[in-house]
Amino acid sequence: MTAINAVTDLTTQDGIAVLTVNSPPVNALSAAVRQGVLAGIETAGKDPSVQAIVLTCAGRTFIAGADITEFGKPMVEPSLHAVIKGIEASPKLVVAAIHGTALGGGLETALGCHYRVAVPSAKLGLPEVKLGLLPGAGGTQRLPRVVGAAQALEMVTSGTPVGARQAAERGLVDALAPEDGLLAFAVEYAREAVADGKPLRKIRDMNVQAEPGLFDTFRKANARKFRGYEAPERNIQCIEAAVSQPFDEGEQTERRLFMELMTGTQSAAQRHLFFAEREAQKIPGLPKGTVVRQIRKVGIIGAGTMGGGISMNFLSAGYAVTIVEANEKALERGVGIMRGNYENTAKKGRLTQEQVERNMGLLTASMAFEDLAECDLVIEAVFENMQIKKEIFGRLDQIVRQGAILASNTSYLDIDEIAASTKRPQDVCGMHFFSPANVMRLLEVVKGEHTAPDVLETVMQLSRRIGKVAVVAGVCHGFIGNRMLEPRQREANKLILEGAMPWDVDRVIYDFGFPMGPFQMADLAGLDIGWSAETSKGVTLRDQLCERDRRGQKTRSGFYDYNEKREQTPSPIVEELILRASAERQIKRRRIDDQEILERCIYTMINEGARILEEGKAYRASDIDMVWLTGYGFPAYRGGPMFYADTVGTRHVVERLRAYQASSETDFAPSDYLLKVAEEGRGFSSGK
Repeated sequence: MTAINAVTDLTTQDGIAVLTVNSPPVNALSAAVRQGVLAGIETAGKDPSVQAIVLTCAGRTFIAGADITEFGKPMVEPSLHAVIKGIEASPKLVVAAIHGTALGGGLETALGCHYRVAVPSAKLGLPEVKLGLLPGAGGTQRLPRVVGAAQALEMVTSGTPVGARQAAERGLVDALAPEDGLLAFAVEYAREAVADGKPLRKIRDMNVQAEPGLFDTFRKANARKFRGYEAPERNIQCIEAAVSQPFDEGEQTERRLFMELMTGTQSAAQRHLFFAEREAQKIPGLPKGTVVRQIRKVGIIGAGTMGGGISMNFLSAGYAVTIVEANEKALERGVGIMRGNYENTAKKGRLTQEQVERNMGLLTASMAFEDLAECDLVIEAVFENMQIKKEIFGRLDQIVRQGAILASNTSYLDIDEIAASTKRPQDVCGMHFFSPANVMRLLEVVKGEHTAPDVLETVMQLSRRIGKVAVVAGVCHGFIGNRMLEPRQREANKLILEGAMPWDVDRVIYDFGFPMGPFQMADLAGLDIGWSAETSKGVTLRDQLCERDRRGQKTRSGFYDYNEKREQTPSPIVEELILRASAERQIKRRRIDDQEILERCIYTMINEGARILEEGKAYRASDIDMVWLTGYGFPAYRGGPMFYADTVGTRHVVERLRAYQASSETDFAPSDYLLKVAEEGRGFSSGK
């Protein structure tokens, strides 16, 4: 064995050179890996005893992609382009032996090889679009030459990997190897290829064509999904170049478009979120040696929409769940809805019937609190009523075993007050799931004053196992997400009294990149949430709409009118009610432009986010961004509200808030922390 460098070795097996990359944990394409691969290919290529080369990787995966820690840093030679061209130009046949994942630059490297073999469990893909980028080392030019333009379009614009069997059907993989015999298979494949006189097949020399109208049809079909994003369109343009240009020209097009994205704000925003998701898992100041608690059995109180959805998260992850409900019919209905959700997923091919039965077999439905006694974690998911929650936690304190974690799915209420109803406040925390809980990725983990470090760490680790992105929040009204939502909703409601209409506000927020505006969201959720006909005073616009049975999409009327397809149109009734409300409040209506709508809705959120940081209710600005990305639909290509503040400039945000404060009775005063960040001329991403 010859050590090429610290991360690559070269051995020879009866004329077949085996070049092995061993750079844990995922063999990312660092400078050392690039140097080692190129040097190994060159060394083997010059060795007269070598007939062919197998490129393989140690550990759990083939090259899983670029080393993104090198993004934004000076380039260290050789470039990935040079490595791939070195492989492609090798005088000896090169076979890539793929296991685990071959993603991004890893798949581009494999495409530079003359042949590819893979184990059936392997996955191959070009996920750069998820970072606001495109494959920058010839991937957009080689891939369509192998799988065709249509398949390449799907792969580069979705970023979703394909399994090895599917890759073999498409020609991306030349042969499937046994799961436990990849290297031996690859060596024998290379030996037989040489014996059979197989050519040194270079993908760059292959031609690719596209069906007439393919690109226009694809753009139209995906217009809604790609809305606002730059990277999908640039990826499409690269595939077009592969069809219409010679390989070298296509590579130049790819490089030009790659650099446009790499130096743009959208990719910076999406890369920021990539790191933010990983950073959110880290708990500052966690005592060394903290041992997490064992969670085997989970209890859920409440079989309504939230309780059922929360239960499904744990059932799907293989946890035994006991769900308790006081009302027998509600319990039966809740369990039925859970089964129905699983059955619908199975009909779509995303679950087998066996998996449906396995999940439901882990569920115990009960009307007795005593059945929660041996649970390791109990999550309360009942109405947002402090008295009810305190009574429940008082009962749990008497029933559930010592050392179990007691959590509330509250979205606003004081966790410390809830914890005070027990004799073990150290075991209490908030676990705020978002609806629908079995779909939404966000989980706000609320750290109370007495919440023990091992409780917090246990819940954070557990969140990953149930497929959630967890963010720690401190105790305050609304925590992170809902607390920041309040000023946006306040300004939206003020704007329609001052001169805008709901559809104006919604259009601006939608165009900014949210899936819907605040009034569309209210109609979807239902205007009567928390509203009562008995207590309604007809003062607010919402009261007046509900009193007219305009309660949102479910009644085909709310802020908008809806047809049977739930398509919305502006409502003249709502417009009349708004004009009347403005007159009654003696508000002189004026023309409000889109910029004012955007700034008042978004900049007030940013200001509230700064207050949250100032008060220590969030560990990091990037945690706030993750809350808004995964729970509220903030556009990923803008990086979250705090990153967006950095993009437009914190000084600019301060200036605009002060301008609105000067002409309004509302408190637009910039927070002390926002002022500090602006005065220091930095952004939130360089601070907390």
